[in-house]
Amino acid sequence: MSVSARSVVRFIEWPAWIGGVTLLVWALATLTVSIWYQHKTSAELDARLAVRSVVSAVTPSVAPVAPAPPSPIAVGIGDPIGRLEIPRLGLSVMVANGDDDQTLTVAAGHLPDTPFPWEPGNTAIAAHRDSYFRPLKAIRANDDLRLTTPNGTFRYRVTQLSIVTPDDLSVLRETAVPSLTLITCYPFTYVGHAPKRFIVRAERIEAPTS
Repeated sequence: MSVSARSVVRFIEWPAWIGGVTLLVWALATLTVSIWYQHKTSAELDARLAVRSVVSAVTPSVAPVAPAPPSPIAVGIGDPIGRLEIPRLGLSVMVANGDDDQTLTVAAGHLPDTPFPWEPGNTAIAAHRDSYFRPLKAIRANDDLRLTTPNGTFRYRVTQLSIVTPDDLSVLRETAVPSLTLITCYPFTYVGHAPKRFIVRAERIEAPTS
């Protein structure tokens, strides 16, 4: 290799190393922030539920009282709303209100234009296929889902799996029964911006528990 060729290689090599290290640091920082957010918000939810349990235990009541849902306007973009769990898949992820990049980096995101779990209708939650929703590639009909929020625990069962195009908004339509729709990109192994969306539709199977 000539001197000039070596110079060109070195000229290219250093920026490549710097770019690679920068991407690695960015990825590690993003992962750290995500793990911290998940741990922090999960612990806060458990603490709130523990306080409610204690208060319920020491407060006499003639009959169980359903939790009073707050006005949706009280839940801001980026605010956590609960924890989604799919026991068979070992999936457990905190859900925050919003579908912007910042929210989807640290949590699964509740689509703001859809009802909250404690409201009637079709609640939609989205997450990246290469992070929180990667386990969905193994989901099956009749799998049980649990969404725990400060306003109660909501249980669902998977009724339908489908693959649609990104512009197909029919999956967000109102439903006759309270439902939960999970959305992620598809195929799961696709590199880059995936061309389709993987949809999980589940229906509530019992009244929410406080």
